[in-house]
Amino acid sequence: MMRLKFRSGWMFLSLSLLPLVAQDRTAKNTVMIDDDGTVHVPAQVVPMSGFLSPEAKAYVTQHLKDMQSPHMLAQDNGVPRFMKGYLERQKVLYAVDREDTKIAGVHAYVYTPKTGISAANRDRVLIDLHGGGFSGCWPACAELESIPIAALGKIRVISLDYREGPKYKFPAASEDVAAVYQQLLKDHAPQNIGIYGCSAGGMLTAMSVAWFEKHNLPRPGAVGIFCAGAGSPTGAGFGGDAAYTAGPLGEARIMMTTPPKQDTRTNRASGGLGYLDGTNPKDPLVAPINSPEIMAKFPATLIITATRGFEMSGALYTHSQLVKLGVDAELHVWEALFHGFFYNPDVPESRDCYDVIIKFFNRQLGQRA
Repeated sequence: MMRLKFRSGWMFLSLSLLPLVAQDRTAKNTVMIDDDGTVHVPAQVVPMSGFLSPEAKAYVTQHLKDMQSPHMLAQDNGVPRFMKGYLERQKVLYAVDREDTKIAGVHAYVYTPKTGISAANRDRVLIDLHGGGFSGCWPACAELESIPIAALGKIRVISLDYREGPKYKFPAASEDVAAVYQQLLKDHAPQNIGIYGCSAGGMLTAMSVAWFEKHNLPRPGAVGIFCAGAGSPTGAGFGGDAAYTAGPLGEARIMMTTPPKQDTRTNRASGGLGYLDGTNPKDPLVAPINSPEIMAKFPATLIITATRGFEMSGALYTHSQLVKLGVDAELHVWEALFHGFFYNPDVPESRDCYDVIIKFFNRQLGQRA
């Protein structure tokens, strides 16, 4: 009888606690909404996407681990350590000649495919504006963005070592791009010149189009804004949902999600990208997205991003605004990949991206009279 009573009592206690356990589990999995629409999301476990190739799954996994390693993020002579292997592989896979030169006083590398420039591209040229947060990654990002496009596209690519922070501030880089562009215009029709870049280089591509417009230079034949957008209407860096959602999943760390500090008297910002310190984040020459008049005059534009890229919101918004303004804008979003994902040439998705870039410029350059 005593045993029976003990068992009955234990069962009763266990059953009485079940609602409390259920409530606790529910609380831990409840999404909370503030009156201003702010969403509080509980911790989640996010598996690797089933849409990725096996190579990409391994690539994303290694990237996430590298992003948590200060050693791998350090740069050796302009080459982040986690990029070193990608650069070595590109040089094995894609045969180009590289000329170290200056154009209009701006240091540049000129990449020419060893197999020769195609007949269709004989009068065409591409300008690459490398990534690196306006503060580094030369020459690594320049090489990684230029070598496969030059070799596979059979076209000359000029990558600019534009002036960066912290030594230089806006508009130094825009001035450098404009100087080289004006030099190329002496023996190239504007419709035969394309400009593209990734990350800071994607931002600079958009900024350069705005700079050309202000200084009455003809617009280029086509541009590519990769791993970036044309700025944020709020002045909050890349901005949007992606900073909170895609960023942590792609970079294995919490990205900067708050706007840079701003002096309300001068409307000048500080913090974030040092190259842009002291600028008005809503200046169309800094963030062209803030000027519909300038955006409406963009040439054909290719936008590339990925669902784990912290720039995704800015890229999507840029595309939507260009389309609304009647610009020929093309958007490609890669599933489950991250900021600047196409640097690794051994991943099928990277090679698909190269193909998109090459076909876009093949279609667009030379089309405008």
